[in-house]
Amino acid sequence: MSSNEQKIALITGAGSGIGLSAAKSLVASGFKVILTGRNRDKLEKVAAQFAPEQTHVLTVDVADPRSVAALFASVEETFGRLDVLFNNAGTNVADQPIEDQPFEDWLTVINTNLNGAYLCTQAAVRLMKQQTPMGGRIINNGSISAHSPRPNSAPYTASKHAITGLTKSTALDGRKYNIACGQIDVGNAATDMGNKALAGRMQANGETAEEPIMPVERVGEAVAFMANQPDGTNILSLTVMATAMPLVGRG
Repeated sequence: MSSNEQKIALITGAGSGIGLSAAKSLVASGFKVILTGRNRDKLEKVAAQFAPEQTHVLTVDVADPRSVAALFASVEETFGRLDVLFNNAGTNVADQPIEDQPFEDWLTVINTNLNGAYLCTQAAVRLMKQQTPMGGRIINNGSISAHSPRPNSAPYTASKHAITGLTKSTALDGRKYNIACGQIDVGNAATDMGNKALAGRMQANGETAEEPIMPVERVGEAVAFMANQPDGTNILSLTVMATAMPLVGRG
């Protein structure tokens, strides 16, 4: 790739929230962004916010190996390379005590949050290791839940702790291919999921309390900061959170 050739980034779960914020920041920093998700109409509405040459829409179900394979085959055919993958797609289920949690809920979360990130990482590494120049960058959306759980959140917390292991394994195994991998852990951004903090979230002591949130734009900026690190530099872990959220300390 020549020095003046535009870099290509792919975002899963790009239809709203953190994915949309990251797309805006990556486009602003010079990337062409591939917007992916399950709902094409939603993605097209996102793409309409940009100039036509700034984004490209492709649908994918990250939990489906065949869908992921088709996505990355299309990326390779269309662009010939991928410089950044942001594994952002995620889901959650209702908070329940672990003894009452349906196994189907567990599978719903693990299939999207963990298996989806694994499948996309696997496909991205295959492409990045054979492209010229070899290499690229993978950014995984972890969570504050990758460090500390909320009550009654076993599936989501387990999925995000597992993302940390996937991130570190990919960072290690990617070294010989010049593939960097890092994780961004987000606490209470203003999204459909994060805004629940305003209505009150259960704390470790069983009480419900309102929590502060931060603008989602700060997360998009942080993703772009990670994506734009120079070759040979990796941000392995970055936590961006509302300053006063109840994370640091004992509950």
